[in-house]
Amino acid sequence: MYEFIKGSLEFVGPEYIVIENNGIGYQISTPNPFIFSSKIENNVIVYTYHYVREDVMALYGFETREEKRLFTKLLNVSGIGPKGALAILASGEVQQVVAAIENEDESFLVKFPGVGKKTARQMILDLKGKLQDIVPDYFPNLFNANQFTAQDIASNSAFEEAILALKALGYSDKEVKKITPELKKEQLSTDQYIKKALQRLLK
Repeated sequence: MYEFIKGSLEFVGPEYIVIENNGIGYQISTPNPFIFSSKIENNVIVYTYHYVREDVMALYGFETREEKRLFTKLLNVSGIGPKGALAILASGEVQQVVAAIENEDESFLVKFPGVGKKTARQMILDLKGKLQDIVPDYFPNLFNANQFTAQDIASNSAFEEAILALKALGYSDKEVKKITPELKKEQLSTDQYIKKALQRLLK
């Protein structure tokens, strides 16, 4: 809903910051609010994620889009909620987290607050190979070491975007998973993946 909020930084606390924009103060939970301390009363841009559930509605904010992307991916892992995802981002740099997941480094992941062996394993199962849209900016050599090409990374990113688009259209995880093996055989653009997927789904 909100891509980012730009405004004057009015408050920094242990759990959140407050940004004033057009007379409204937005309370935004961030991984480490105190990194903004030097910007009090200055204009800042915070990339936001609007979290809505039946019993809670909150804004989470990040310095970069890459942090925001990793946060949203962590939320898809069973056993990790917003507070857990924030703790992971606060305790480790984006490239460290991505590298640990790609290299299946459970011993590193369990160092984060609230992450035990079961959750660490779940992070690896759910996210390994699905973080290419984050890695190029933060850890460009990670996939070279694992023999990934730039074309592979672009294709995987397009595939992930296509899957998200299909789910947004209302297709279930079960329906999408059924056609995934066939889609992965080719390197296509996002639009091409979606068209091919729809052809299979509408048969």
